[in-house]
Amino acid sequence: MEDQGIVRLYLQRSQQAIIETKNKYGAYCRMIARNTLSSYSDIEECENDTYLGAWNAIPPNMPRKFPVFLGRITRNIALDKHGYNTAKKRNREFEVILTELENCLASPDTVETEYEAGEIANVINQFLYALDEQSRNLFVGRYWYSYSIKNLSMKFNMSSSKVKSILFRLRNKLKVHLEKEGVNL
Repeated sequence: MEDQGIVRLYLQRSQQAIIETKNKYGAYCRMIARNTLSSYSDIEECENDTYLGAWNAIPPNMPRKFPVFLGRITRNIALDKHGYNTAKKRNREFEVILTELENCLASPDTVETEYEAGEIANVINQFLYALDEQSRNLFVGRYWYSYSIKNLSMKFNMSSSKVKSILFRLRNKLKVHLEKEGVNL
């Protein structure tokens, strides 16, 4: 079923919308959750919560790109679940990914308005669009989809040390770009 048809089912409040979403995007949602969470039950719960999140968000929201819309819901739920699961233990793989970016982005302790968050997202998007395709895909793979260095090195057919080096340089470029655009770090 096409994405517009699935969204129409959500608008009609048809239970079939969830079935169609699971059939078409279940594996995609599980993959996003799996890159953040390690427990199968947490991944399954995250996937189901994604369908509930989509059900509650449509309407009033009308997603332009349905898979991106679902991916964002899944990622946010997975991050919340990860935070809950690791509130007292901080040495898991995903923590490494978050600490890699902490020198580039503002502290989560500061209160950000919706406008400022949107502006930062625009500046990051400008940065990403200026990169070559491989660098952009490495950056997004690591910091959006939470792929491991090993997975990225296999996917892009390069050594782990080269992936780490490219990501290190990209983080430094991002930091410079954010400072140049006036984003307070």
